[in-house]
Amino acid sequence: MTGMISTMMLTGCVQNHQEVKEDAFDYTVEQFADLQLLRYKVHGFEELPLQQKKLVYYLSEAALQGRDILFDQNGKYNLIIRKLLETVYTDYQGDRSDENFVNLETYLKRVWFSNGIHHHYAADKFVPGFTPEFLKAALESVDANKLPLEEGETLEELCKEVFPVIFDPKIMAKRVNQADGEDLVLTSASNYYDDVTQKEAEDFYGKMKNPNDTMPVMFGMNSRLVKEDGKIQEKVWKSGGLYGQAIDKIIYWLEKAKGVAENDAQKAVIEKMIQFYQDGDLKTFDEYAILWVKDLDSRVDFVNGFTESYGDPLGMKASWESIVNFKDLETTKRTELISANAQWFEDHSPVDKRFKKEEVKGVSAKVITAAIIAGDLYPATAIGINLPNSNWIRSVHGSKSVTIGNFTDAYNKAAHGNGFSDEFVYSEVEKAYLEKYGDLTGDLHTDLHECLGHGSGQLLPGVDPDALKAYGSTIEEARADLFGLYYLPDAKMRELGLTPHDDAYKAEYYSFMMNGLMTQLVRIELGNNVEEAHMRNRQLIAKWVFEKGAEEKVAELVQKEGKTYVKINDYEKLRDLFGQLLNEIQRIKSEGDFEAARQMVETYAVKVDPELHKEVLARYEKLNLAPYKGFVNPVYTAKTDAEGNIVDVEISYGEGYAEQMLRYSKDYANLPYRNE
Repeated sequence: MTGMISTMMLTGCVQNHQEVKEDAFDYTVEQFADLQLLRYKVHGFEELPLQQKKLVYYLSEAALQGRDILFDQNGKYNLIIRKLLETVYTDYQGDRSDENFVNLETYLKRVWFSNGIHHHYAADKFVPGFTPEFLKAALESVDANKLPLEEGETLEELCKEVFPVIFDPKIMAKRVNQADGEDLVLTSASNYYDDVTQKEAEDFYGKMKNPNDTMPVMFGMNSRLVKEDGKIQEKVWKSGGLYGQAIDKIIYWLEKAKGVAENDAQKAVIEKMIQFYQDGDLKTFDEYAILWVKDLDSRVDFVNGFTESYGDPLGMKASWESIVNFKDLETTKRTELISANAQWFEDHSPVDKRFKKEEVKGVSAKVITAAIIAGDLYPATAIGINLPNSNWIRSVHGSKSVTIGNFTDAYNKAAHGNGFSDEFVYSEVEKAYLEKYGDLTGDLHTDLHECLGHGSGQLLPGVDPDALKAYGSTIEEARADLFGLYYLPDAKMRELGLTPHDDAYKAEYYSFMMNGLMTQLVRIELGNNVEEAHMRNRQLIAKWVFEKGAEEKVAELVQKEGKTYVKINDYEKLRDLFGQLLNEIQRIKSEGDFEAARQMVETYAVKVDPELHKEVLARYEKLNLAPYKGFVNPVYTAKTDAEGNIVDVEISYGEGYAEQMLRYSKDYANLPYRNE
C-alpha cells in the first residue's frame, strides 16, 4: 500500500533532531485555493555515476509518459475538459484580469493538481467560479482546431455534452463515493466501470475467485469493467488494448532503461514489467512483483504501473502511478535496523497469536530520495510506500518499504514558522515535545507504518483478501498506523538507538491525536463527512481511543480562551488503547469480518462534529495556510556528444507550476480525448 499520506502540513513546523543548516534552496512555488506547490531537492543526484544518471533519466521519461492514463481513470471527460481549459488559458485574448478568467485559471490549476475535476483528497467535484456563458464565449474566441473536437463535431455539440459535467453539481458529484447503503459503482465518477452496478461487479469478480487458491492474482486490477450488448466484460489496460498508446511510450523508455540496468536482477524486473504491459496478464504482474521485491542490491529503483486501489470504490482497480528514486545510503541505516528486527516486533505485537506470522519474510526497508513522481503520486504524494499489495506475495516473498526522505525534508523546510503550533497546540509542554522530537518521531512512525505495519499479520486460511470491500483501505491503513503508534514508546526503540529519550514518542502521540480529532478537518468542506481512506483511518483511531479512554480522561478536548484543544493526560494508557484497537483491527482483517469493519468505520471514521469543524476552519483560515501540498518536479536534461551519446544528465529546479503542467500536456499527451 502507498500507505502514508503526509500529515505534516497539518502539524506545526518542528526542528529536525539533527542540526538544521541554512538552506538557500527555494522550496515554495505558489499557493492557490487550498493548495500549496513546493519543490523538492534531489540530494546527491549530481554525484551518481553516469550509468545511474541515465537510468534515472530513462525511468523518469517512462514515468511522465503515463500522465494521461490517470486523468482518464479519474473521469471519462477529464482529458476533454483539461484541453478546453488549457486552450482558453493560453490563447484567450480578452481581459485576463476579469473575475471569470481569474477563476478559470484557479479551476484549471486545481484540475491539474487533482488529475481531473474532482478534489484529489475529498473526491468532491470542484465548483467553478466562472459562468457557462463566459466559458462558451471564450471557447468561441479561440482557434477551433486546437479544441478536442471529434471529426464532424461542432463546438455547440461538445459544450452540450461537457458543460453539465463541469457546472451541474448533481452530475458526477463524487469521484469516489463511500456512502454506506448506496450503489458505490453507479454513484462514483471514476472511470473504472461503465454501465455496471456494484452487485454486477462484485458478482463478476466473485465468480473468478477460488477460495482454495493460495496464490490468487488481484482480479480486476488492470481493466475497466463494462457492459456491452448486455454482456459484462473487461477492457484490459495494455499495449494494443485500452490506454495502449501511452503504454507503448512507457515500454519504449523502459527498454532504454533496461540497457543501463545496474545488474541482472534489475534488468529482469524491467523486462518482466515490459512483458506485463504487453500481455496484460495478472500472473505476469505477480512474477514482476516477486522479482522486484527480491531486487535489493540496486541503488536506483522505481514503481511504474497500476498500483493503488483507493480510486475504486470497491478497492480492486488500480490507478496508474510512478516514482523513480535512489537509496539514501546514510539514512537507510535507520530503516534497515527496524526491518532487521521485524520478527521481534511481530512476536511482541499485542494481537492474537492466530493472526501473527510465525516467520516474517523478506521485509526490506530503506529511505529514498525521490527523483520524479507521476500519475497518482503527482503533484500530491505519499511520504512512505509499502509494496506489493498482493497478500500472498507479501507473506511468501516479503515486501519493500520506503520512506521518502527528501519529501519530508521539503515539507519541514517549507513549513518553518508558519504559526500552526501556536494556534492549535495546547501548551508549551507539547510545543517543546514537537520542537525537540517531532520530526524524528514522525519519520519513525512512517518507518514503522511502512516497514512493519503493512507487512505484519496474516489472513486466516480461506479468507478473501477483498472481504472488507469498500472498508478495506481504511482498515488496512489503520492497522499499519496502529502498529507504528504502539511501538513508538517501546523500550526496544531505545535499545536499538532509534529514539533519544523515553518521552520522545509523546510528540507523535500528541500530533496524531490532534490531527485525528481536530486539525485534519481543515481538509473537508463544512457540512461534509470524512471520505478519504487515510483521513478515515486517522479519525477512526483517534475517536476510538478518545471514547474508550473517556471515563479515565486519557485524552480530552478542553477549552482555553474560547478555543478547543486536545489535551493528553495519560500517555501510557493511550498506548495501551492503541494496542487494544490494533488487536481488534487485525482480527477484522485476518477474519475478513465485513460487518465489524463496517461498524467500526461508520461509527468512528465518517461523521464530523459540525461545531468543532466550523471552529477549526475559522482558526485555520486566519493562518493563511494551504491544507494540501504537492510538488513540482525537477527537470532532467540529457547532454549528448556529436554522435548523440548521453555524456551527462543535468538537473534543474526553476520550472514553474503552470509552465510544467502545460509542457507535460504538450509533450506527454499520448491518449485520445475519449478512451472507449
